Amino acid sequence: MTVREIFETMEYGSAPEAAGDALAWIVDQGSRFGHFIDGAFGAPGDTFETRNPATGEVLAEITQGSSADVDRAVKAARAAQPGWQDLGGPGRARFLYALARLVQKHARLFAVLESLDSGKPIREARDIDVPLVARHFYYHAGLAQLFETERPGRAPWGVCGQVVPWNFPLLMLAWKIAPALAAGNTVVLKPAEWTSLTALLFADICRQAGLPDGVVNIVTGDGATGAALVEADVDKVAFTGSTEVGRRIREATAGRGIGLTLELGGKSPYIVFEDADLDSAVEGLVDAIWFNGGQVCCAGSRLLVQEGVAETFHDRLRARMDKLRLGDPLDKSIDMGAIVDPVQRDRIAALVDANDEGETHVAACDVPEGCFYPPTLVTGLGPAARLMQEEIFGPVLVSTTFRTPAEAVALANDTRYGLAASLWSENVNTCLDIAPKLAAGVVWVNGANMFDAAAGFGGVRESGFGREGGPEGLSAYLRPAHAGAPLARVAPFDGETAEPEAVDRTAKLYIGGKQARPDGGYARAVHDAGGRLMGQAPIANRKDVRNAVEAARGASGWAGASAHNRAQVIYYMAENLAARRDELAARLDRMTGTGDGAAEVDAAVDRLFHWGAWADKFAGEARAVPIRGMALALREPVGVIGALCPDATPLLGLVSVMAPAIAMGNRTVLVVSEPFPLVAADLVQVLETSDLPGGVVNLLTGAHAELAPVLATHLDVDAVWSFSSSDLSAEIESGAASNLKRTWVNDRRDRDWHGAAGADPAFLEHATEVKTVWIPYGA
Repeated sequence: MTVREIFETMEYGSAPEAAGDALAWIVDQGSRFGHFIDGAFGAPGDTFETRNPATGEVLAEITQGSSADVDRAVKAARAAQPGWQDLGGPGRARFLYALARLVQKHARLFAVLESLDSGKPIREARDIDVPLVARHFYYHAGLAQLFETERPGRAPWGVCGQVVPWNFPLLMLAWKIAPALAAGNTVVLKPAEWTSLTALLFADICRQAGLPDGVVNIVTGDGATGAALVEADVDKVAFTGSTEVGRRIREATAGRGIGLTLELGGKSPYIVFEDADLDSAVEGLVDAIWFNGGQVCCAGSRLLVQEGVAETFHDRLRARMDKLRLGDPLDKSIDMGAIVDPVQRDRIAALVDANDEGETHVAACDVPEGCFYPPTLVTGLGPAARLMQEEIFGPVLVSTTFRTPAEAVALANDTRYGLAASLWSENVNTCLDIAPKLAAGVVWVNGANMFDAAAGFGGVRESGFGREGGPEGLSAYLRPAHAGAPLARVAPFDGETAEPEAVDRTAKLYIGGKQARPDGGYARAVHDAGGRLMGQAPIANRKDVRNAVEAARGASGWAGASAHNRAQVIYYMAENLAARRDELAARLDRMTGTGDGAAEVDAAVDRLFHWGAWADKFAGEARAVPIRGMALALREPVGVIGALCPDATPLLGLVSVMAPAIAMGNRTVLVVSEPFPLVAADLVQVLETSDLPGGVVNLLTGAHAELAPVLATHLDVDAVWSFSSSDLSAEIESGAASNLKRTWVNDRRDRDWHGAAGADPAFLEHATEVKTVWIPYGA
């Protein structure tokens, strides 16, 4: 095409990127790759082919990892971990800086290899993925440098097993390896079977950086290899992938006392209000859904448009879709490359072909032969339509309309996922009003797909838990430096089963701000250390849990109360508790037989003042991200927290669990001490006189072993904590897989409730979720 023809037609000219160096690197390795274990590549074993999805050509042969291979890698990581930790933060930082520089040095090689292996456009790999990889290693080098002063009392988990997906092979590797190494862990990482090459190139630069042998190990293979890694002797698992696999991993790791981070699927809303800059919103939507061919967990795949502009917006969007260019991923002039594998392309096509609702528009652009799928828009769908609810993971956008902001929020939250959301409006008040109401871990205002190492990324609901990036991302790779004493079961005292009473002293449950009899109508006798009857405690059952959770859900206004007001209520509780000090101390002495009642009451009063003081001091912060704008890391309440309270310190343990949860705006369903349940009746009198709204705190008594699985499997409970002296960790974590709720369990370890552990800042972290709200500036 001549210059004159270019100006007359305004057609794009091709701008191919040379693949020679990347292909030469593959050939130099023999075109067959073994695992990278203990600082060296092993001989290839049984292999499978990895192909260029755009052409179908075989790029290399990759070794299928076995359980034995995984075990060798874990042993190498285990041997290297103490030395890596002992380097200290500044020592580890030097290696992270070296890795960042080597990524930059080999940026073009990484980008081309990523494009060849995954089918994503070279522009995206070159301009987004690889720079972000370097950014993550630089950022976490800084966190490592500051580790000793900023993270006192925290230690690495040890050996981390990490499984990354095929849509961002290199970037997800960086998101996981950088914080793990910064914290002092060693890693065994399994890349996706379809896209392993850049992970193997990264292993090569680990050698160039002089990284100690065994600190980073790469084991390739399919899902069976990933399952073997999850089941191996690792101390933490980090997984990015589908919700279904994430649920199985939650079940497989239950009760093992290891850390777990899950970044799973999404069905993110893209909300366009009638006062939005529609042309900008259309361009933003191109980035939101057709970036990486829609193979993005946080893709803006659900378009919600306000009715007044819906027709205009859809018309402009269809016109823009028709001008998108599909083609060779190595051509810098194309907008979309290939789908990663024919299996994924067929899945996308099957979902779209099965749909018989709404109106489907397929972009009128040329679609090359092979593993390509055209940009597709499906409008007029109802909220319950399969395409509106199910993650497609391809270049398919579904759309519906709304009338009011409230309806937009309802539609946006009408999903089991909660990963990301985009808001488009020229009225910043609208955006800042809607953003906190969305069930999403990340919210972009007038933008989409903004990422940075300083800003945490992750979801809520069935989009997983934990964050990657930011200080909270580093926290996911740390544990308390000192484990508690082994868990010891606390049993109730025995005594006479009945004793004449002039007045029935049977305590009641506390649900929705009212005392309530148990649904089953049963109670058990509670005796003091001398075997004398102290009273009757109700036995709660599944229906009582249901009623308590409903009451907690109904008290959602507590999250909207100001932090100052929440603090005042907690201070008031402390004052009312202190006013009954002598009475409660005597009751505790008789109840527990320890003689520490006065000290326990004093500690409980102090603990209430402590967490009340934190209520307005743990709200989040602005993060330094590389945009003209800001990213706000907001600390939001988890929601409804079910907790099994400590047994040995019935009052202090109950207060220590309740106070931080409600200070952060959560509502609670608390199962009080099993051997000493009558403390609930005493605390009820404090709650009833402290201006606490009904439903914020609900108190149940009964067997922890019977109520724990009910809380763990309840779909309206957002998190379950267990500090019971009964070993319930495995049952809770396994049950929580049903809706992937957050869990915090004692892993058969006790906690010193009178000491610093009883006021651990970790309570605030577990009582909140980080929501990152990106707000660009611009007139």
